[in-house]
Amino acid sequence: MKYSGIFSKRAAAVALSAGLVALGAACGSSPGNGSAGSGSGSSDSITVAVAYPAPPAALLDQFTKQTGIKVNWVNIGWDNLQTKIAAAASANTYFADAADVDWSKVGEYQKTGWFYPLNQYFSPAGLQSDMPQLKTFVSNGQLIGLPFDSSFLVTTVNQKDFGKAGITTMPTTLAGWTADLKKVGTANGIASPLDIQFAAAEGLSTCWYQMTAAFGGSVLTAQDSPAFTSPSSPGYQALAWMVNAYKSGLVPAANINTTDYQGFTTEMAKNRVAAAMCDYSGSVASIYNVPSSSSVVNDVEYIPTPGAAGAGQNVANPDGIGIPKTARNVAGAVKFIKWFTETENQALWAGLKGSSDVVSTFPMPDRLTSFDLMIKANDVEQAAPLDAILKAHAQPPFPNGAPPWYVQFSAAVQTNIHEAAAGQETVAQAVSAIAAQVSSLKAAG
Repeated sequence: MKYSGIFSKRAAAVALSAGLVALGAACGSSPGNGSAGSGSGSSDSITVAVAYPAPPAALLDQFTKQTGIKVNWVNIGWDNLQTKIAAAASANTYFADAADVDWSKVGEYQKTGWFYPLNQYFSPAGLQSDMPQLKTFVSNGQLIGLPFDSSFLVTTVNQKDFGKAGITTMPTTLAGWTADLKKVGTANGIASPLDIQFAAAEGLSTCWYQMTAAFGGSVLTAQDSPAFTSPSSPGYQALAWMVNAYKSGLVPAANINTTDYQGFTTEMAKNRVAAAMCDYSGSVASIYNVPSSSSVVNDVEYIPTPGAAGAGQNVANPDGIGIPKTARNVAGAVKFIKWFTETENQALWAGLKGSSDVVSTFPMPDRLTSFDLMIKANDVEQAAPLDAILKAHAQPPFPNGAPPWYVQFSAAVQTNIHEAAAGQETVAQAVSAIAAQVSSLKAAG
């Protein structure tokens, strides 16, 4: 779930007016009577509703020529899209044949049955080696969606600033990272050199998951129980490290009310900080190397995220695509999903053959074989380091996928970490409050 910025479907995606008119009419219709196995309704068209702009018309035309299926693409902002998915499912009315499945919604959709499990069409075991983030879309053994990007949280550094401090080999441990950041701040006259955002928003929640992974764990167990209550646990240590980084001045004081994208564009891109944790894959090309809005062009690079004892893990936050239970043309939707996530097409959306084929705001491909094509072409910015991080370090935020009560859980996480950083409660109190919310949510079912 990319809540803000160039990766945010909430902010960046602008609904196509014609598509919305068609969608509004469609939502008043009744679903077809076909089954998931046979498909239903018209076989010569499908409606695809996601929070991304459409691929180039010429490539969609190629899909139509190959399959005989016309694609009606509807681009909706992330918030509105979730509302429409829920409304259509609750009313059992047609919405789309293929729709966005955000990583954070997987548990909810599995529990509610709003989307067809895709196991009969795609083999999770067969795809896992090429799609490292596939497990993010599996809940209780059901594949709820197929990932169609490989967005994950990363660490970025201004290598020019680090070089000025005499640091040419990047630290791999958090202890070394903290010490080097202080050197970088002094050498460059940057009082608070690290960007972490502490506004009570989703970016703060996902940053905690990321930092917990860097410390070697997850915040929830495979049974969706708290894994962060012990002071020796990775989750507790991560929360304490984040709060200390803020209170010690390593992170700018103003960041208590700064969201993720604000930090990337107003701090990292303007060289007010020298490094960012919990950054987004793709941000180097899409934010930092854009001359019109950045003063650090060609200075920023990705590095393996420093961890407790060496390079840590990187938490995935990809988008996926699935088939709503009220879809009319299931067979057509399956063909489209296969086509949209093919190796070469995924590389095209990310710029394999130039900007004319790029899907705007698309971070990076879901397939390692797509990365291989991009690296071989040698003209897609930062593909090689992202490929290396994805292969070795990317992992789902939760062992059992996002729980069905994820929204309420995230609200408790971001609120309490924000208050701990602001000095309104202790780390121990924040941990206790989050754990209590998990217990309450689990008890409520």
